[in-house]
Amino acid sequence: IVGESGSGKSVTSKAILGILAANSIIEGGEIIYDGQDLLKITEDEFHKIRGDKIAMIFQDPMSSLNPIVKIGKQLTEAMVLKGKARQRESRTTFNTYLKALNRRMIEAQAQGDSAKAAELSQKCKQFDKFEYKHLELEGAYNDARQAAEEATTEIATILFEIEKNALTDGAYRIGRVCNLAMNSINDWVVAARAEELVALVKGKVEIDSADKELLAAKRNALKRGTIVKAQKGKASFEETSKALAAIKEILDEALTFEQPNFFAMGYYLTFSGEKTLPAFASIAEMNAYLRKYLDDSFMLSFINDAKQGIVYSGDVWCKEMGEAIACLKAHRSAFEQPDLDKKTVYAAYKAMAKEVIESIDPLNTVKDSMVYTFDSGMKSELEKYLGGIKKNAKEEKRYTKEKTAYDKLIAKGKTPDGEVVPASYTDLEFVRKTILRQIDQMAEHLEQLIAHNAERDFDAETVAMIDFLKANASGVVNKVTKRVAKARAIKLMEEVGISEPRKRYNQYPFEFSGGMRQRIVIAIALAADPDILICDEPTTALDVTIQSRILELINKLKRERNLSIIFITHDLGVVANMADRIAVMYAGKIVEYGTSEDIFYHAAHPYTWALLSSMPDLDTNEKLDAIPGTPPNMIYPPVGDAFAARNKYAMKIDFERQPPMFKISDTHHAATWLLHPDAPKVDPPKTVTDRIARMQQKRGVSNDQ
Repeated sequence: IVGESGSGKSVTSKAILGILAANSIIEGGEIIYDGQDLLKITEDEFHKIRGDKIAMIFQDPMSSLNPIVKIGKQLTEAMVLKGKARQRESRTTFNTYLKALNRRMIEAQAQGDSAKAAELSQKCKQFDKFEYKHLELEGAYNDARQAAEEATTEIATILFEIEKNALTDGAYRIGRVCNLAMNSINDWVVAARAEELVALVKGKVEIDSADKELLAAKRNALKRGTIVKAQKGKASFEETSKALAAIKEILDEALTFEQPNFFAMGYYLTFSGEKTLPAFASIAEMNAYLRKYLDDSFMLSFINDAKQGIVYSGDVWCKEMGEAIACLKAHRSAFEQPDLDKKTVYAAYKAMAKEVIESIDPLNTVKDSMVYTFDSGMKSELEKYLGGIKKNAKEEKRYTKEKTAYDKLIAKGKTPDGEVVPASYTDLEFVRKTILRQIDQMAEHLEQLIAHNAERDFDAETVAMIDFLKANASGVVNKVTKRVAKARAIKLMEEVGISEPRKRYNQYPFEFSGGMRQRIVIAIALAADPDILICDEPTTALDVTIQSRILELINKLKRERNLSIIFITHDLGVVANMADRIAVMYAGKIVEYGTSEDIFYHAAHPYTWALLSSMPDLDTNEKLDAIPGTPPNMIYPPVGDAFAARNKYAMKIDFERQPPMFKISDTHHAATWLLHPDAPKVDPPKTVTDRIARMQQKRGVSNDQ
């Protein structure tokens, strides 16, 4: 999103996260994410999304950091809190979808046969039952593996501190490492070398004592103003370091082992009648055996039944969508009248919303945003229309009164203190047409879904459903303890380019440079592994050389983590290197939207031309074109096109009506009356066309090379 300061970029990003000021007013529009309109959801619902699914990096890193809390604490607290919420969400999702699948399986096959219905219900209960065993096994494995990860991380920190002669609370911390190492003993983590690990841990008791004495001696020496001999410290910590390194080597090896298929193992141990597993040469061999046993005994039959349930659900879904389409078309006439009747349109809206909601397939794991938000979108537009009737009357009364008073002062030869604020009317006809367009788009969308239903790959969808259930079951046992969070935080700090992360983990924000603080904020934003990362001018407050590094880091993280990034800036040079698609914003609205190619080589809006003309270019000595004036005060929004007063290409209609978004191509749209068929042909300014020619020439040379 690009635009000059005051164009509404940051306010838009705050609206996405639901952190607008308490006195903010949302005039209209939608922000659709995962089947929800983010402008309509509650704060509790936002809590599940904010930071977890959508994260944000602010312009000033210190606005995101607590200056009196250590960096490590700020990195880990969100991980722990979000981890618990994800566990609860996973359990709820698993139960909801398994119940819906069971219902569709019975409807598809039983057809009144109680014995068949009981058989299908029993299969779902079996799936749920061995999932409990799966969770028990995977939970124990995760606990042991997390203990190993925590121990290796802490050992690395202790060895680092020993090397720097900065170890504190050594006896306590080494003792805790020993406890963690013992907790890592598990059939699938530390097993073959368990006795060796136990021997090392038991041998640590004497080393602990020696270290404890040495640390006490150091403290006493400091009090006396003397220094303990280096040889004494070196000899004692040498033994400690060797023992810790040996423990770390065992744990590091264990962390490389292949993970067993606990899903298949859970079924075998629940229904085979055996209390233990047969002997296998490798985990890979064991996984293959368990998977075959599961498939032959249960899973293939269950998948077949599940597929029939999903196919039946698809047929029911098509029928319900057909009914929804009929309802939409039948009630459309209520909104075709020039003046809408409140009682009639509300009844029509409720009937349509009910049918559309009932057409949702409960087995779809990916939410259809258009269907899920139809209710809230229709309601919002209806309220805008009906509220606009009252608002327009009130605004007309206010404007007439103020204009009369203003004219009386002028008639008396007096100078008024200010101008009369123009009347701000709701365009009722535009809102009514928007409602009709929503109805038509929804009917067309449902018709397309029905047409494509026959092309669905139900085998793939069935496997995806089973995997979805398994993933949510695993999510129940993925605990995030404080130690696990610390290990992840250190890895994140390494990922974003923080040197000596173990040392930096215990430092305060004021001990970091501006660029390093921004890296920490990026790490915090990535801690919950979000789907979308919003970057609100993250390089503006940084030096040019640091800006380049931060941009490179963001691009690298985007590729490696498969992130979607919304990058907010006023710098078109940054946009050129970052964006796949560009939205040019002015006065809180997107005035042009397209790919990088569209915006830089085929810009259509005068504001975009102005931004391109004001961008520095090393290949020319021409004076940059400044954009006259400033963005309007949106407390008193201007009538017509908000850019008209600063636009040297403005026509009379620009001062009277807002332009709609004109389609230039499938990827390129712009809101300017210059694109209207009746508008005079206006070419971009020479500064822009010359710049485009130079860029195309450079690109051509580059392509030849």
